[in-house]
Amino acid sequence: MSVLAAIAVLAVLILVHELGHFVAARSQGIHVNRFSLGFGPILWKYQGSQTEYAIRAFPLGGFVGFPDDDPDSDIPPNDPNLLRNRPILDRAIVISAGVIANLIFAYFLLVAQIGFVGIPQTSPPQPGVLIQQLAPDVSSVAQKAGIQKGDVILAANQREFGTSQQELEALREIIKTNAGKPVKLEIARGDQKLALNIVPEAKSNGEGSIGIGLSPNVKVERHAITNPLKALNMGAIEFQRIITMTFKGFGQLITNFGETAGQVAGPIKIVQIGSSIAQNDTGSLFFFAALISINLAIINILPLPALDGGQLAFLLIEGVRGKPLPNRVQEGVMQTGLMLLLGLGIFLIVKETTQLTSQLEWVQKLFQ
Repeated sequence: MSVLAAIAVLAVLILVHELGHFVAARSQGIHVNRFSLGFGPILWKYQGSQTEYAIRAFPLGGFVGFPDDDPDSDIPPNDPNLLRNRPILDRAIVISAGVIANLIFAYFLLVAQIGFVGIPQTSPPQPGVLIQQLAPDVSSVAQKAGIQKGDVILAANQREFGTSQQELEALREIIKTNAGKPVKLEIARGDQKLALNIVPEAKSNGEGSIGIGLSPNVKVERHAITNPLKALNMGAIEFQRIITMTFKGFGQLITNFGETAGQVAGPIKIVQIGSSIAQNDTGSLFFFAALISINLAIINILPLPALDGGQLAFLLIEGVRGKPLPNRVQEGVMQTGLMLLLGLGIFLIVKETTQLTSQLEWVQKLFQ
């Protein structure tokens, strides 16, 4: 169910984006002949008076279609309500409306998180790193050593841990760098204190692993902000923080591509992260959805072919030249950009599926 919740979040964000385009066009009287969630074969459709509404097989996006380039359309080419016949400003509003819708939706998601779910506040029951889960492989190193879910690692090789994310990373580093070497752990289990020796197993990349999932040992409590004005203000502050953080991330990707490219997440990774949040901290789904919505908006506004920003760039060129670029040039650029984006999407899906499969080696053993 947690995977379905994550997929549902992505579907809602795509719906919001496409509704932005759709509402901006229809509110100006511009013809719209298709509204689709997903790509590929049609699973369900409904023909309205002006528009065909459809759900398609591959939920990796969506589109709003206009009859401008539809050879079967019976609308005269000089109809003033065709998108291509509208002034540049009208077209710019339609093209940018999806991004604006995602940003507005993200802001109100954050306000809902603050006003109804509450702001998470953490308090550590005791110093240490919590073992949140064990790998489902019955012959995992951690289980052989007697480690249990819910144990708290107080120290490793006499290095004591606090409750911050940095402490968790320090423990992971000790495990990764000690493949095949004994690591002495001090563990708290309820009121008991235990000392265990464990030898991390060397993986294919040479790093050590013991088959555990970790999280900071903190207790999360949420306190909703009942004052609506305060919730709106705090939502704006959080919105600004995420926007700033996102732009910094894109800046690092451009200036330090070699080290940050591996952090780019595709749909499989996003669903995996969302699924984990839905399973372990449902209250953070609003924040997760807002974060993805903002990222979706910023990516779409980039001046790249096949994205909203690429179409806005064509409008800017048209405004400067006084006439649009030839259709063959626009179509060539857009088709090339679309192929590159699809290629990147397929690459990320294959890469993340392969990584996910390697993490689930225990599934393969069930069939051996």
